[in-house]
Amino acid sequence: MTSIVVAPLTRIAEMAVRHRAREMISLMAKEQSFHRPAVIQAHRHLLLHMNDIAFKGTGDLVAPDETHVRDIIDFAAHWDQRAPLIVHCWMGVSRSPAAAVVVALSLKPDQSEEALARRLRAASPYATPNMRIIEIGDAMLGRDGRLVKAIKGIGRGADADGNAPFVLALEEA
Repeated sequence: MTSIVVAPLTRIAEMAVRHRAREMISLMAKEQSFHRPAVIQAHRHLLLHMNDIAFKGTGDLVAPDETHVRDIIDFAAHWDQRAPLIVHCWMGVSRSPAAAVVVALSLKPDQSEEALARRLRAASPYATPNMRIIEIGDAMLGRDGRLVKAIKGIGRGADADGNAPFVLALEEA
């Protein structure tokens, strides 16, 4: 079954090798630098600069916006799905789980938002998806608030130390 591996920055190389991933989405603040794992070719890597905030950016902070979410959806549309997709942010708790949910729903639009949210919670007790990404994804994918409601329905995840990668199935088995 096709899956999305959600990971903190510190575990991306390990997860890419373990899961034989060849494509990756990185959601990082502009000032955070890192090295792309060698198994991910540059043309199969989407790097988006944003902070983990759920409101319009202030000062040097960059809030996720419609351009970011459109780039996630467009990149996912070209993912060949023969190997898992790595999605990561700094901790693997907020931005990347939100992006993974948007990817899953954009590629498999017939699935229930509630079932997807439950799968997310089952895969990670720590995930607390960034609501700005979820809200924008909900609107872009024409979900009429159902995705926002489903993600709010699973509640905030448990506190995490940023060392808990997980695998989200693209759709129910």
